[in-house]
Amino acid sequence: MKILIFNTPEEAAARVAAQITTTVQQNPEARLGLATGGTMPPVYCHLVQAHERGEVSFARAVSFNLDEYVGLAPTHPCSYHSFMQAELFGQTDFAPQNTHLPHGDAPDPTAESLRYEALIADQGGVDLQLLGIGPNGHIGFNEPSSSLASRTRVKTLTQATLQANRPYFDHGEKPPQYAITMGIGTILEARAVVLLATGAGKAQVVAEMIEGPLSAACPASSLQMHPQVTVVLDQAAAAALKHRAYYHTVHPEGREDAA
Repeated sequence: MKILIFNTPEEAAARVAAQITTTVQQNPEARLGLATGGTMPPVYCHLVQAHERGEVSFARAVSFNLDEYVGLAPTHPCSYHSFMQAELFGQTDFAPQNTHLPHGDAPDPTAESLRYEALIADQGGVDLQLLGIGPNGHIGFNEPSSSLASRTRVKTLTQATLQANRPYFDHGEKPPQYAITMGIGTILEARAVVLLATGAGKAQVVAEMIEGPLSAACPASSLQMHPQVTVVLDQAAAAALKHRAYYHTVHPEGREDAA
């Protein structure tokens, strides 16, 4: 893993957006794995701004989102279809036919999971996968105990995840209990991965992901097995790392020109 620690969440988000931008500049038909959640809007804001400045076009890029809630139509305001349209797709030149998410309202979620897994493979896989990390170590909706070889499938969400999702739904509306998610094995097949974590609330799970044992108890620890992972943190999210001084030595202030 490459561990980059920045002073602020804003700097960390800008670094992640820069990697996505560079990927598309170098390969306009890049296949991007995209993520949702509270950490991602600053990243997408930077991408929108880069597009508006004429630095990058997403017209030929292809995207695959990690997950979608079972039971939500794409038009539901809390669906990840709606999130992506508001935060990124609707403000850039992504071609609608090239933006892919699981259909949460599919009549057979299991069949939809298999279709989505096959679609990723048919398109040649993911060039760069963007990830966040949940407070319990989940990536996508791969909750603790998920198989490290899992493929796209339906997962039952933990109470902790449901509680974290509750503020995004209207008062009295119950967050969906299930989601279709790329599996850990699917995620690990991406050619490169960049994970963003910010804030003190992520410090302990970040330490478990980077320095803890490889374990299904922390699904994100599976990234230790990937040959090209960049973990981008702010100071607060890096606070529990035992080898923090070393990471600063290798990449001072997040710079990548060090040895």
